[in-house]
Amino acid sequence: MTRWLFADQLGPHFLDQPDQEVLLVESKAVFRRRVFHRQKAHLILSALRHRALDDRVRLVRAETYAEAVTGAVTVCHPTSRAARGLVRRLPNVEVLPPRGFVTSPAEFVAWADGRHDLRQEDFYRHARRLHGVLMDGDEPAGGRWNLDAENREPPPKGARTLGVALPPAIVEDQIDQDVRRELDRWEREDGIEFVGNDGPRLFPVTREEALTRLRHFVAHRLPAFGPHEDAMLAGDPFLAHSMLSASMNLGLLDPVEVIEAAEAAYRAGDAPLPSVEGFVRQVMGWRDYIWHLYWYFEPSYRRDNELHARSELPAWFARLDAGAVEARCLSDVLAGVRDRGWVHHIPRLMVLGNYALQRGWRPAAVADWFHRCFVDGYEWVMTANVIGMSQYADGGRMSTKPYAAGGAYVNRMSDYCRGCRYDPKARLGDDACPYTAGYWSFLARNEQRLAGNHRMRQAVRGLARLGDRDAVVEQEEARGSRAP
Repeated sequence: MTRWLFADQLGPHFLDQPDQEVLLVESKAVFRRRVFHRQKAHLILSALRHRALDDRVRLVRAETYAEAVTGAVTVCHPTSRAARGLVRRLPNVEVLPPRGFVTSPAEFVAWADGRHDLRQEDFYRHARRLHGVLMDGDEPAGGRWNLDAENREPPPKGARTLGVALPPAIVEDQIDQDVRRELDRWEREDGIEFVGNDGPRLFPVTREEALTRLRHFVAHRLPAFGPHEDAMLAGDPFLAHSMLSASMNLGLLDPVEVIEAAEAAYRAGDAPLPSVEGFVRQVMGWRDYIWHLYWYFEPSYRRDNELHARSELPAWFARLDAGAVEARCLSDVLAGVRDRGWVHHIPRLMVLGNYALQRGWRPAAVADWFHRCFVDGYEWVMTANVIGMSQYADGGRMSTKPYAAGGAYVNRMSDYCRGCRYDPKARLGDDACPYTAGYWSFLARNEQRLAGNHRMRQAVRGLARLGDRDAVVEQEEARGSRAP
C-alpha cells in the first residue's frame, strides 16, 4: 500500500521496502497558521521536493492534507497530536507505530509507569542497557555512565574558534531557487509571513547530503566534540557540534545509524569516550526522552505555568531584532537565530531560555517561538524542552531545578563578556549585566515557590544577604520588556 510520508519522515526507515510507492503532501495551510523562520520553510519545502525526484513518489500540493489524501494509504505515527488526530479522522488511512526513534513507546511506558521522578539520567542508563549501546557486557564502556564532568570545559583561553573542520558546504540547486521564488510569491500575494533572514541553505535536504554530514562529523568533529560542548564563542557558532538535529528531525537520518557510527568510532580508537558518550547522550538519551515525554505527559502540559510567568514576548525578541540589543551574548545569539535558524544547545538554554525565564515570559509563547524560529524545531521537540527544562513551568516534573544563571556563567563559558558594555559582576547601575540583575530579580519574584527546592536553597538564602535587593528588583521592573 502507498506510504504517506510527512515532511519529517523522509528517510528510508519510514518505508517497508525500498520500492514502496510514496505520497507526499505540501500543505500551504501549515505556513499560514504560524510565522515560521524563512529558512525553516525553505528547508522543509526543498526537502519535500527533492524527495519527490524519485519516480515512485507522488507530491501533491494542496491547501490542506485532507484535500490531498484521497486514497488508501498507510502512515507512520506522526509527531504531533494535531497530526495524529488528523490521520485518525481521515478515511482509508492505516496508522502504523512511530519510527525515527531508538526506544519504542511501549519500552518507555514500561520504564516510566510507577516512577515518582522521570529523570533523563535514569532513562538514559535504562536505554543503553536495553539497546546495548556503549556497553561492555553488563557495565558501561569505561566503567562510568556519565562523563559530563569531562565535557564542561570553557572555551580555550584566547581562542576565537576551536579550529575543527567545518561541515561540508551545501551546494544549492534549481529546486532551492524555485522554492525561494515561491516563498517570495507567498509573501507578496498570499499574505504568508516569515521571520528571520533568508540565506544560503545550511542544512541537508536529501539523504545523500545528510549521510555526507554524518560521515564528516564522525571523522573530523566528533573527536573534539565533548570537552567544549557547553562552551560558546562569538566567532565560532558551530564549534564541534554535529549539526545533525535538523536531518534527524526531517527523518533523513535514523538515530540508530547515527549512534552506531559514533560508537564504531570509539571502538576503532578514532574518537575518545567522553566525546562519544556525550553525543550518544544527546541523541539516544535526550532526544528520545523528549519525544516520549511529549506523548506521556497529558496534552495540557504545554499550558503548565507553575512560576506564574505572564509577560508576553517583546516585539524585538519576536522579530529577532538583534540590532536592538546591547548585551553582547544575547545580541549575538539572537542574530544567529535570525541568520541561520540555529544555535547550539547552550545558547538556547543559557542565553535565550535563561533570559525568558528571568523576565517571566509566558512559557507557551516561548515554546512556540522556539518551534517556529529553529530549523530543527517541532512541537514535540520544544514542549518538554522549553516548558519543562528551560522555563521550569512544570514545577520540576522533568528537571530538578530552574536553569537560571547570572552573568558569571556566561563569562565563564564564553568570550561574550569581553567588550560588552555590561559588567557581569554588576547587578545595579548603568553597567549592570541584565543576566546578573535578572537572576536576582527572578529569585526575588519566585522566592516562596523555590524555597522548597533543595538545589535552589542556597541561592534563595543568598537573597537575604543582598543589601540592594529592593533596588535591583525595582531596576529590573523598570527595564520591563525593553531590549537590554
